Amino acid sequence: MKNIALGLAACLVMAPLWAQTDNKPLHLVVPFAAGGAQDVIGRYLGAKLGEKLGTTVVIDNKAGAGGIVAAEFVAKASDGATLFLATGGAITIAPHLQPKLPYDPVHDFAPVALIADTPMTLSVRTESPYKSVADVLADAKKRPGQVSYASTGNGTVSHLTGALLAQSTGVQLLHVPYRGASPALTDLVGGQVSMIVTSSASIDPMVESGKARVLATFSRASLSNLRNVPTVSDAIGVPGMEVPVWVGVMAPVHMPQERIKALGAALVDICKLPETQQYFARLGAVNTCGDGAALGKVVAEDSQRWARVIKAGGIKID
Repeated sequence: MKNIALGLAACLVMAPLWAQTDNKPLHLVVPFAAGGAQDVIGRYLGAKLGEKLGTTVVIDNKAGAGGIVAAEFVAKASDGATLFLATGGAITIAPHLQPKLPYDPVHDFAPVALIADTPMTLSVRTESPYKSVADVLADAKKRPGQVSYASTGNGTVSHLTGALLAQSTGVQLLHVPYRGASPALTDLVGGQVSMIVTSSASIDPMVESGKARVLATFSRASLSNLRNVPTVSDAIGVPGMEVPVWVGVMAPVHMPQERIKALGAALVDICKLPETQQYFARLGAVNTCGDGAALGKVVAEDSQRWARVIKAGGIKID
């Protein structure tokens, strides 16, 4: 009874904060087009958050420039009702590739909650001779710069994760950038590229249809939808190959702290729901569920990781 009373009290505190004084809906800005894994996560969160806070949550898809368009929009929002479904592209990668951003990724945003991880995988077509990551590395050492991997674009987390693998194992891989996962997967299945580094959510349908195999995951532990697949670190005995492809919620830094705390608490509650965990698992996402401090820690570590990889690889974007 005590826990129920505390829960009711928390809802009563949060509801007035989000029954907007001017009846404005809450906006969750998604930096991708509709239909992708992050968009699906955003729409799920929006529906649950609206139910919990008794308000309308509108999903705004603002794709473009690897998330920069959406990030700039949120950073400049002053209505107190705009949130950012943030990922690494605009927050932890872009600052190391583009010195002049229209926002400050460190000082213009306040972390609200850590939501999920959509881990990267190293995958091949079903007919590939590679049966393990060790096979890939052995071939890459014999043929420097000739073993290719597809990414979802130059300067994306997909590209940089492949670069991390190459740098950590001392091999040269041929990076082939595509405009998104779909054309990259088409060429993987067609044999135009040897491998692909992409999210578990993207590769899962290809695995289920028998067109692709996952050699390893860039995660801390085996994934629920890929239980028999090793992590990269376990597969090759090299530490530091865990790459959290995090999804979190951020707010403009000037949003009132009491609102940020209320939103963070509501989102953590939503993340802890068994139905949320099951829903994310079906998407190939890991429920990482944490408060603003947890998100801030992940962001700081992620930024340091990509700064090292980008500098070591001399990576630039057009």
